[in-house]
Amino acid sequence: MEEIKTIRILYHSKEIKKLEYIDGKSDWIDLRSAESVTIKKGEFRLIDLGVSMQLPKGYEAVIVPRSSTFKNFGLIQTTHMGVIDESYCGSGDVWKMPVIAVRDTQVQVNDRICQFRIQRHQPRIVFEETETLGGEDRGGFGSTGKN
Repeated sequence: MEEIKTIRILYHSKEIKKLEYIDGKSDWIDLRSAESVTIKKGEFRLIDLGVSMQLPKGYEAVIVPRSSTFKNFGLIQTTHMGVIDESYCGSGDVWKMPVIAVRDTQVQVNDRICQFRIQRHQPRIVFEETETLGGEDRGGFGSTGKN
């Protein structure tokens, strides 16, 4: 049986479209800009996503750009991947996307610029020191695909 989780959401803008889960297409959910912004090449900006959420206990959200974000807007997410934990759950804890522009660009309200999914917290980890790991070496960093 498929597990279903409920996320409480507060919309800070009546202009943005409501979030939706598109079953069968992807388990990532698109997030939209809640503001129209002009960003000059080299500028940093926190783009307001217009939502606050209360994630299920034991979960965190991972936010990444959509595959078309760089092509369409010339934006790079400065954190490369954002993580929002379950404690960021107040009405004023608005989700944002930190970006830097590689060209002059404009983002309009409702432009889909990033996506998120939730995942369980990592289990508690204990590190056990050893003199050897015992596995076979793959060839070092960057060696995959080389002869």
